[in-house]
Amino acid sequence: MADLALTGITKDYPGGVRALAALDLAVADGEFFALLGPSGCGKTTLLRTVAGLETASAGTVRIGGADVTRLPPGRRDVGMVFQDYALFPHMTVADNIAYPLRVRRAGREERHRAAEDVAGSLGLETLLARRPGELSGGQQQRVALARAMAARPKVFLLDEPLSNLDARLRLEARTFLKRLQNELAVTTVFVTHDQAEALAMADRMAVMEAGRIRQVGTPAEVFRRPANLFVASFIGSTPMNLLPGRVEGEQITVAGAVLPLPVSARGLVAAGEEVVFGVRPEYLEYSGKAADGAFAGRVAVVENLGGSSLVTLDAAGQAVHALVGEGREPEPGARGWAVPRPDRALLYRDGELVVDR
Repeated sequence: MADLALTGITKDYPGGVRALAALDLAVADGEFFALLGPSGCGKTTLLRTVAGLETASAGTVRIGGADVTRLPPGRRDVGMVFQDYALFPHMTVADNIAYPLRVRRAGREERHRAAEDVAGSLGLETLLARRPGELSGGQQQRVALARAMAARPKVFLLDEPLSNLDARLRLEARTFLKRLQNELAVTTVFVTHDQAEALAMADRMAVMEAGRIRQVGTPAEVFRRPANLFVASFIGSTPMNLLPGRVEGEQITVAGAVLPLPVSARGLVAAGEEVVFGVRPEYLEYSGKAADGAFAGRVAVVENLGGSSLVTLDAAGQAVHALVGEGREPEPGARGWAVPRPDRALLYRDGELVVDR
């Protein structure tokens, strides 16, 4: 096990394309850390730079305090699981798992013993003689994990290893991966574009955009207090309401409503300032009866989410989304009121969260 420290990591490609822009990041020893962001934001490039598969244009990579920036991949003591698993089709499961030890010139007996031990911990002991083409997607994923584990690396690097699985298998694999990482207590960096995976699995996470890290924090911190409008709009299975407003003393006028200032912004904004009011649908209390301090309007759309429904109000020409419980769904066209919780609402000024830091 080891900590991972990245300082000033920059990656430039020919033609003036900058994939990573002077990134600083620290991952603690034994931490499960997620890199989250949309496609093309640089998260896989960052992971490959840590692994040594890409060479940083500037900056340093340290693992366990040692500078590995210019070391080849085989000398960095990392184990990587790729999105497509990258198993050798002509090799058996046992030989695939043992391959990292073969590269290290370990003896045949040591390789086989390690393969059997790791396979047993991942429920693969009955599949050791099979080839990848004879395995299901979930089994191939476990073989790829076993291969990364076999050499007992200091750091695991996982590049969207669940993306090729169907929804049910992905949920099972998510639980399995988290339990495995807890048992091994190995430093793990997990790349995903799926926010549900990051929020459910990570101890901490970094949200990336266009080669930059926009916020680092625990899943709860990132969900409850997005640091900027990009993170606010990206995180959440239902979109955060982000509505332009104007500060009026201790209140804010937004979407035809006069609301109290969010608790976190009180004393930090002045009358007349133009801001963005943010509140998640989960933190709006919907009612079919008139209420003070509420968004008011007509129900435009009701979307069934299973155990709840997403209600979209047309409030003074602005779409306001609120979650309602099963059995409380209004009819489209009905009048509705949605009261935001002041302790869960946020203000953004110039794209950044207004908060006393």
